[in-house]
Amino acid sequence: MNSRTLAVILSQDKISLEAALALEPGSARIEVQSLLQAVLQVNRAWLLAHPEEFLDSQQYAHYISWFERRLKGEPLAYILGQREFYGLNFKVTHATLIPRPDTELLVELALTRIPEGGAVLDLGTGSGAIALSLAHARADAKITAVDISEAALAVARENAQHLHLRNLRLLCCDWFESLTGENYHLIVSNPPYIAAKDAHLLQGDLRFEPHSALASGADGLDAIRQITAQAKTYLKPGGWLLLEHGYDQAARVRELLLLAGFSEVGSEKDLAGIERVSGGRNA
Repeated sequence: MNSRTLAVILSQDKISLEAALALEPGSARIEVQSLLQAVLQVNRAWLLAHPEEFLDSQQYAHYISWFERRLKGEPLAYILGQREFYGLNFKVTHATLIPRPDTELLVELALTRIPEGGAVLDLGTGSGAIALSLAHARADAKITAVDISEAALAVARENAQHLHLRNLRLLCCDWFESLTGENYHLIVSNPPYIAAKDAHLLQGDLRFEPHSALASGADGLDAIRQITAQAKTYLKPGGWLLLEHGYDQAARVRELLLLAGFSEVGSEKDLAGIERVSGGRNA
C-alpha cells in the first residue's frame, strides 16, 4: 500500500507534470485524473468523491509506471491506449497518429458531401478515426480506407470491430495503388504534411508518433502533390477531394488543386480560425 491518498497524489503529481512538461495546471490535473481513473477503472465523479482512498500496491505500481512514462513526454493517448474523436473512442498505438480535434473539421465537411449510398475513400487511415467516424455517422455509405502500414490497419480493424461497423473495407496499399478502376463520390485524407527537417518533429508528442505519417518531403507537400495529381482518376464526376494540411499550407494546397483541374476550390477554417482543410470538386 502506498502512503499517499488520491487527493495527495493528484495534488503533488499535477505539480510534477506542470514542471516537467510545461503544462497548464488544468491540463496537468486532468492528465493525472485520467491515469488514476484508468488504473482504478472508475469515472471522474467517483474519483472526486473519494479523495481519501489509497491505491493498493499493485495499483500504485501500475500508476507509477504510467506516470513516469508521461513525465518523459510520452503522449497520454499512447499510455492509455485510446483517444476520443468525434464522440467515439479509438484505440491508438505507436503505429498510428493520435487523432486530434482539428481533424474533426474534415469529418464534418465530408459528411455534407456524401450522397445517399455514396462511396468514400480515406487515404492513410491510420487508426481509422476519419473513416470509422464517417461509417458510424452514415451507415448507408460505403467506406474504403487504405494505409501502407499493416500495423496501423490492425488497429483500424480492431476499432471497426469495437464499433460494430459493417460498411467499411480496409486495404493495405500505398495511396491509390490497389484501387485501379474504382471510383468514389468523395476522397478524404489527413496525409503527412510536415517538412522533413521541421524542428517540431523533435518536440512534444510528435517525437513519439510514426515519422512516416508526419513528414512528407522538403516542404511537407509531397504526399499532397501525389494525391491531388491522381485523385481525379478515382473520383466520380462531381465528386470531392478534401485534404487536411498544415496551418500555413492552405494557399499552396489550393494551387495544387487548381493545377490538377479541380473546380470550386477553397479552404475551411478550424475552431482556432486556421485554414485547416482544403478541397475541390471533380468538374
